[in-house]
Amino acid sequence: MSNTPEELFAAEQKQAEIDHHVPTAGAMVNHILSNFTVLDAKLHQTKWYVKGLNATAVQAIYAQLIEENRRHLDEVGELLLDENEKPASTTAEYSEYAMIGEGGKNKYFSAAEMIGTTVQDFVTQNLFVDRAIKLAEKENRPALRHYMEQLRGDDNHTIRVLQALLGNNAGDGLEEEDDEDDD
Repeated sequence: MSNTPEELFAAEQKQAEIDHHVPTAGAMVNHILSNFTVLDAKLHQTKWYVKGLNATAVQAIYAQLIEENRRHLDEVGELLLDENEKPASTTAEYSEYAMIGEGGKNKYFSAAEMIGTTVQDFVTQNLFVDRAIKLAEKENRPALRHYMEQLRGDDNHTIRVLQALLGNNAGDGLEEEDDEDDD
């Protein structure tokens, strides 16, 4: 007997709740996928609203970041499917799982504040990437681990580029705080 779409989605949500409390590598990667969706809006916000003498240069960099972010979103969604996981696919799920915040007031920030916020978003994202790497290793999921390691490198590069716009070295003023216990 086949299940209805409602029953299948309810079962998926029940499993997701369990996986997010354990957590699993798949659940952690779904946080990352959801962060990509919020980050897409935030990157656009900066590109559209940045002002100042360097606005054109910042807009060009953010256009590239939007393209890379969307590529990662698609690749991570496909990777989760390859790993027999269910990637988040609704705005409600993205809102629930995303750990990057957004706000309408941000469009009124200075260019430096906008860029600084983006840097912090990538630092936050790296906390989840690092957890996903550890969980994928623990769960013997080499393809997932490999992609997350590459994503960590891409994020580190983005942080360096954005920090340079602010006149900083890559790690200046950044603290990666992870309240999660290491297993």
